[in-house]
Amino acid sequence: MVNYLINYCKISFYFLIFISFTLFFLSMKFLLLELVYFIEWEVLSLQSNSIVMTFLFDWMSLMFMSFVLLISSLVIFYSNQYMSEDYNINRFILLVLMFVMSMMMLIISPNLISILLGWDGLGLVSYCLVIYFQNVKSYNAGMLTALSNRIGDVALLLAIAWMLNYGSWNYIFYLDLMKNNFEMMIIGALVVLAAMTKSAQIPFSSWLPAAMAAPTPVSALVHSSTLVTAGVYLLIRFNDLLMNWWMSNLLLLISGLTMFMAGLGANFEFDLKKIIALSTLSQLGLMMSILSMSFYKLAFFHLLTHALFKALLFMCAGSIIHNMKNSQDIRMMGSLSMSMPLTCSCFNIANLALCGMPFLAGFYSKDLMLEMVSLSYVNIFSFFLFFFSTGLTVCYSFRLVYYSMVGDFNSSSLHPLNDKGWTMIFSIFFLMVMAVIGGSLLMWLMFLDLKMICLPMSLKLLTLIVCLMGGFIGYLMSNVSLFFINKSLLLYNYTQFMGSMWFMPIISTIGVINYPLKLGLFSYKGFDQGWSEYFGGQMLYYQLKSYSLYMQEFQSNNLKIYLLSYMLWFIILLMLIILIN
Repeated sequence: MVNYLINYCKISFYFLIFISFTLFFLSMKFLLLELVYFIEWEVLSLQSNSIVMTFLFDWMSLMFMSFVLLISSLVIFYSNQYMSEDYNINRFILLVLMFVMSMMMLIISPNLISILLGWDGLGLVSYCLVIYFQNVKSYNAGMLTALSNRIGDVALLLAIAWMLNYGSWNYIFYLDLMKNNFEMMIIGALVVLAAMTKSAQIPFSSWLPAAMAAPTPVSALVHSSTLVTAGVYLLIRFNDLLMNWWMSNLLLLISGLTMFMAGLGANFEFDLKKIIALSTLSQLGLMMSILSMSFYKLAFFHLLTHALFKALLFMCAGSIIHNMKNSQDIRMMGSLSMSMPLTCSCFNIANLALCGMPFLAGFYSKDLMLEMVSLSYVNIFSFFLFFFSTGLTVCYSFRLVYYSMVGDFNSSSLHPLNDKGWTMIFSIFFLMVMAVIGGSLLMWLMFLDLKMICLPMSLKLLTLIVCLMGGFIGYLMSNVSLFFINKSLLLYNYTQFMGSMWFMPIISTIGVINYPLKLGLFSYKGFDQGWSEYFGGQMLYYQLKSYSLYMQEFQSNNLKIYLLSYMLWFIILLMLIILIN
């Protein structure tokens, strides 16, 4: 049975990685020759009606598919060892493959109906994966994830209904021609709402850290290239609608605040997976904000580089958690680099790529984006959010490294820490190589016509200065001598507010349920059990009861009452006869 399962994982790995490389080379051809293939497949023709599936193949869709398949193949190979003790590993692999297929459907669809198939597939399968370990925490996280994403699904359904005005759901035909139409503006607003829920922007952010209840390989897939990036990818396709429109300004504000909030929250978090999840949220905010400024190609570039180092970050975190006997608290770690040098080296490379360390994958996209922000016409508040959030990224990354890699070992003296899981190490090493060379490779391939970015020295060095300051503050926050900053009573309320994502998980759960339930209780006590009961059901009951008691006196076979009634009827009849005559 075990051999069968191992082969099952390996077959999936080889198949997916072969398709991934094929698609990557195809995307290169499409990019260089500027090819776009629009394929229509008639599924069913009945009388004058036909059901047609449409697929769009261009360099962007093919490249994104190749990255998704590469990461998913490595995740499946990694799961072979990580989930080896799970009896239902075949079910897990099938769920991951369904997840990937839903993402494929979404990527190659120029049609809102087929996008909805992939979109809903992602939502449903992600729910199954979040509740995979079947405990109360997983169920709560799964419901929060599913219901938050349903808002976006409804927005997409409404967009489909509005697309009926054009006679076809192939939005790709109408974006440029009809972008100033009122109907297309409504469709654009609904698509932005859908993308905000899927990519967890404020106020829909609380589901993303909650989804950490899923197994770590799923987190590596979900938070790098699939579920959370679906909203960004959809907006990349709809980028024509975001140009010179008030919705783009609103999206810039919301995504900037999301980036800031996630970076701030990660500095007060002690759960390893949640810190990485909040860093994903921060990077999604960065992608959405740069997208709202109409730099869709830059957003796509960062989408791909982020996928590489974030998947690596989660895989290394999974390996650490696996060896720490499922402990995720970074305060229980320390000096891991002595016991797990290979994993920790890759973990540090991924962290440095996330921070934008020069010549790693993250540097090419993040530095370019921040320089374009400096070059663009953007207000001071958005400018502050961009650069301050970059500093926060470096801050929580250095704090994470300090707690987990440096200092004394804080776990039990008898521990199984080692780097012997070669199946996991292979996947980690493969992604580590991609995280080092991926940014440079994509930079050369995607930007064939490089433009000059001319900035004054102060703005040119601002990114570097902000990163260095962020790293220094992260070190100070983690240092034992300054540990009171996190725990002082004076700052307790502020840290509670900032560390809990601005109370968003509470607002998204109790905030949504509490007031309707209280209103229901009030109406039940005030109406159903109050005035409505007193003047309604109970009063009717007592009145009918008194009438029936009164009538019972007449029906108790009393001879006097019968004779009296007989006499009364006789007198009335006599009076009637006299009146008639």
